Amino acid sequence: RKRLDSDPQAYRIPSDKAEIYAIGNFLSGEECARLMQMIDAVARPSELHETAYVAKFRTSYSGNFDPHDPFVKAISRRIDDRLGLPGNVGENIQGQRYLPGQEFKPHCDYFNRGGTDWDKYCSVAGQRTWTFMIYLNDVEAGGATRFRVIGKTFQPEAGKLLCWMKGMSALYCHL
Repeated sequence: RKRLDSDPQAYRIPSDKAEIYAIGNFLSGEECARLMQMIDAVARPSELHETAYVAKFRTSYSGNFDPHDPFVKAISRRIDDRLGLPGNVGENIQGQRYLPGQEFKPHCDYFNRGGTDWDKYCSVAGQRTWTFMIYLNDVEAGGATRFRVIGKTFQPEAGKLLCWMKGMSALYCHL
C-alpha cells in the first residue's frame, strides 16, 4: 500500500470501501500481444476451485503460464516490485480469455475460511491478499470489470493494470 501510494504511475481509486489502484501502460502493446498468444496456447474452460465450468458461474478460458519462462518471470517481478514483495510469495501468473457473451459472475478473490479449498491452498501459500489484473486489449463493447459495492466499472485498456486488496475489495465481476 505504501509503495503504491508513493508510486507516481499508480492512481488510487477514491473509495472508503475498497483499496483499488490503476496503473496505465503497465505493459507495452508488444508485451500484451505476446501474452495473448501465450494464453491461446494454454487456455481451457475456466473452473473455480469449488465450482465446475458447467455451472456457468465463470464462462471464460484460463491457463497458467510457465513460471520459469523468462518473459513471464520478468512480468511477475515487475508486479512483485510494485508492492516490494519477494518473488516467492505470489501465485503463478494466469491468463484469461473472454469471448463475446462470456463472464465471471460477482465473486471475491480469496478463499473462504472453512471452504473446501481453505486447507488445500491457505496452508501452503497463505491467504490471497492482493489481486493484480492486467488488460491485454481494448474492446469495442463489454469486457468491463465492475466492483458492485463501490459502484465503479473499469473498461479494458490494453496494458492497464488494476490491483486491489482482498480484505477491502468489494464483490466484482467481469462483464
